[in-house]
Amino acid sequence: MAGFRRTSTPRLLYSFYSSTLTHSSSPSPSSALLLGNFHLRHSSSAARVKEDKEPWWKESMEKVRNIGISAHIDSGKTTLTERVLYYTGRIHEIHEVRGKDGVGAKMDSMDLEREKGITIQSAATYCTWNGYQINIIDTPGHVDFTIEVERALRVLDGAILVLCSVGGVQSQSITVDRQMRRYEVPRLAFINKLDRMGADPWKVLNQARSKLRHHSAAVQVPIGLEEQFKGLVDLVQLKAYYFLGSNGEKVTAEEVPADMEALVTEKRRELIEMVSEVDDKLAEAFLSDEPISPEDLEAAVRRATVARKFIPVFMGSAFKNKGVQPLLDGVLNYLPCPVEVSNYALDQTKNEEKIALSGSPDGRLVALAFKLEEGRFGQLTYLRIYEGVIKKGEFIVNVNTGKRIKVPRLVRMHSNEMEDIQEGHAGQIVAVFGVDCASGDTFTDGSIKYTMTSMNVPEPVMSLAVQPVSKDSGGQFSKALNRFQKEDPTFRVGLDPESGQTIISGMGELHLDIYVERIRREYKVDATVGKPRVNFRETVTQRAEFDYLHKKQTGGQGQYGRVCGYIEPLPPGSTAKFEFENIIVGQAIPSNFIPAIEKGFREAANSGSLIGHPVENVRVTLTDGASHAVDSSELAFKLAAIYAFRKCYTAARPVILEPVMLVEVKVPTEFQGTVGGDINKRKGIIVGNDQDGDDSIITAHVPLNNMFGYSTSLRSMTQGKGEFTMEYKEHSPVSNDVQMQLVSNYKGSKPAE
Repeated sequence: MAGFRRTSTPRLLYSFYSSTLTHSSSPSPSSALLLGNFHLRHSSSAARVKEDKEPWWKESMEKVRNIGISAHIDSGKTTLTERVLYYTGRIHEIHEVRGKDGVGAKMDSMDLEREKGITIQSAATYCTWNGYQINIIDTPGHVDFTIEVERALRVLDGAILVLCSVGGVQSQSITVDRQMRRYEVPRLAFINKLDRMGADPWKVLNQARSKLRHHSAAVQVPIGLEEQFKGLVDLVQLKAYYFLGSNGEKVTAEEVPADMEALVTEKRRELIEMVSEVDDKLAEAFLSDEPISPEDLEAAVRRATVARKFIPVFMGSAFKNKGVQPLLDGVLNYLPCPVEVSNYALDQTKNEEKIALSGSPDGRLVALAFKLEEGRFGQLTYLRIYEGVIKKGEFIVNVNTGKRIKVPRLVRMHSNEMEDIQEGHAGQIVAVFGVDCASGDTFTDGSIKYTMTSMNVPEPVMSLAVQPVSKDSGGQFSKALNRFQKEDPTFRVGLDPESGQTIISGMGELHLDIYVERIRREYKVDATVGKPRVNFRETVTQRAEFDYLHKKQTGGQGQYGRVCGYIEPLPPGSTAKFEFENIIVGQAIPSNFIPAIEKGFREAANSGSLIGHPVENVRVTLTDGASHAVDSSELAFKLAAIYAFRKCYTAARPVILEPVMLVEVKVPTEFQGTVGGDINKRKGIIVGNDQDGDDSIITAHVPLNNMFGYSTSLRSMTQGKGEFTMEYKEHSPVSNDVQMQLVSNYKGSKPAE
């Protein structure tokens, strides 16, 4: 933190010269030389010589912030981003999210987003404020898009958590906060919508402390609330700020109003107390009753925030254009620059050993592709550069595939508009064209094999059958599905071998609905959607022998193959889902036919005879067989294996396995009984029940087949206060009555197809 002594004259001189020369982009070597010459000419003190030795990029790196804005749905994230862009001069007029003018907010560039008023993709944008460059990633707030949020947080150095002053800490705020904690992102909180009826920022602050376990305190106090909301008092600088002008662009600083002095003193003391609990330097001054200057307090808040021990809380109303500029100052003052955050890469040559990255442009290139988009000019890949410099026309290597690629065009993004740049250095977020890769791939200059830690990609939990309405649009339809799969790792596409339908799988009902809707909008393909379905499996429970002879004699060469052996369940805990073992002694079956037999058994295991789903956890052992010198062929043995498997399958007492989800439901304690009863009704097993403040956390194992429409019924049971997360746990056998019902449904639907 020593680099942030804002008072030292050498630093001020240095920053003045540096900013005149480099204005928020990396200085060229010649400007670095100029800097050096300037310092040498004026090096009268040892301090200045020391300053001179700082690398050329230090100043420009300290002037970069990578931040994300995330929050609960409808807390005003996109509106806040719109104001930030307006005040920093990136856009020249303001449009609302569900605006009457039909333009929509800048960051919501997809039609679907403007119509529904929700943000689906994270758009990346940059702006400059007081000579600092801020890269902003606007993230979605719906649970079904959590992969977008996680990907955004993965590449950020800091974040703003937006809370609504009326709604307070809502379910999604908790989810987002949990993700920020997982990726160790330092954050500020911004309590928005202070102009609304019933706004109570102190209630929200206490909720953040109790529900999110935030160690936080307000750094501002609002002057009036609801209709009377006029401005803010900064508790660090002890100044009152008012926002004048048609769009609040003129900020005037005045003395603290006399009637608020008592409140301001009390809140400032609370702020100092909270920070001194986690910052030793401030604690010393506080305990010895020294007056604490604004500079000392600001430095202490910064130290505690960067160390993720404290969360400063800002206030305002983005819609009414109040409080946004001080929030921007807070981003510069309290959130870390790329050099202050430690990022780790995994060295593939040393068995994924963790390597700390320096985060400097002097290092070797390490960049992460965190988002892909299909643009008008081909695939657009967003890169976060962690180390080194990337230049247009240079070669980079994709570590995950080993391909060497030339960078044809390098751009900086502003929602869906772009501007060309020649190079990007560590700490920046850039986009490249024409680079074929998947999201989560790492690029280096080829001299090292580092991958950034793979992002947490959850398994899809729900499938739908989709079909284009008209036959001619098949090409566009598959193009759309390919693109979405590349962009979103939680979206999978498969083919149902039985019905020949295309099956899409994803994270929930809204997730899949949005994709079907996007296929309709962006590719003009109407698709019919089948009923949601669950991915069942089958398995055997006991050993069964097989001895099957496949013999077919027609004119010319016939078919002959005999296989003997047994099938049995694999021992519990084995990683393989299917095993084939050949223990024939001698040459009863020539060895060149063995692969064909294995292929036959694998093919047969792809669809069991109960409900046509894949068979898992089975071992096939071949003990004997017979062949014919002329009539035996690979096809004959493959068919013999398929029929042998089907014949002995029923004797092995097959059972159906269904996916069981680990469901965590968080509800206020008064609804605990109702929700618990409902889980039992859905054949769930409750395995845990914890208290967390006023909430009950119920952990249960529930079959996925009984979880459809759960979000709706949970909302109605808990007046919208409950939230749940579910992730795949295991496949386990269904009860007898369910099995009989599934089998009869399958048999009934088969002739109909």
